Amino acid sequence: MAIRGELNDLRRGLVEKAFRKLDKDNNGVLEVDDIKNIYNASKHPDVVQGKKSEEQILMEFLETFEAHHNLRHNQTRDARVTLDEFLEYYTNISVSIDNDEYF
Repeated sequence: MAIRGELNDLRRGLVEKAFRKLDKDNNGVLEVDDIKNIYNASKHPDVVQGKKSEEQILMEFLETFEAHHNLRHNQTRDARVTLDEFLEYYTNISVSIDNDEYF
């Protein structure tokens, strides 16, 4: 993480803007209700096969954003994504993207 560094101002601004857009109720946390009209889980193979509900898939989707942050800070996943968790997720992705315009 020391080698990775932080997001530059442009990238951080984009990530914060995306977070605010997704946070429909403006409570500072992304939850299932914030994304269920944006991310359609009904066609997910596990939903189609009856293995999982759409809500379970949405919760798993949110957990991808908090997984690394929570492992590092010894916290449990709760399918509620804070701005810090969202920023850390995109900071990790940012490392592999050389071009700010592509990011």
